[in-house]
Amino acid sequence: MYHRYEIRSKMHEIRTTAWIALGGNLPRGAEKPERTLSEAIEMIASRDIQICSISKFYRTPCFPKGGGPDYVNAAMSVKTTLSAGALLTELHHVETHFSRVREERWGGRTLDLDLLSFGNAILPNLDKYAKWRDLDLQTQIKSAPDELILPHPRLQDRSFVLIPLCDIGADWVHPVSGETALNLQDRLSSEDISSVEAL
Repeated sequence: MYHRYEIRSKMHEIRTTAWIALGGNLPRGAEKPERTLSEAIEMIASRDIQICSISKFYRTPCFPKGGGPDYVNAAMSVKTTLSAGALLTELHHVETHFSRVREERWGGRTLDLDLLSFGNAILPNLDKYAKWRDLDLQTQIKSAPDELILPHPRLQDRSFVLIPLCDIGADWVHPVSGETALNLQDRLSSEDISSVEAL
């Protein structure tokens, strides 16, 4: 009887939809970044995270320009009973499993998992979100927040995030601006768009 109640309770737990960007540009041993991303997706699915959709994989220039090999990027949507902070912790565990080393801001990496949004959450608050969104590029290179900022403050600027996101969620709505992912993609330059190539 207890087991039935426990199962019924779990079925009715609230699941939040979250959007995640994936990327990597360094091999892991003999594994190419494409394989690392595929294995990371499998590992994420083995946790308390239900994968809803996965974009195509894309080849994109390293950011900042000239900083290393091209990236492989993708996006995914998930549903989870975890909090935003707990979900980010799980993503960091997956990164660590795939040999991610955080030594240099925007440095090369075997795997990068960025939490783009979590439901309609604006974290920790609108003022702090706006502060990180509005940073100039030089400050962005040198500074990283010490707390979770949602939605991701740079997602509207990055073709390597928006194009995969539009693959699976063109109608996703930015919690602050109210614009869809497709609206944001349409603001990218033609050069930015053409630099992102489907694999």
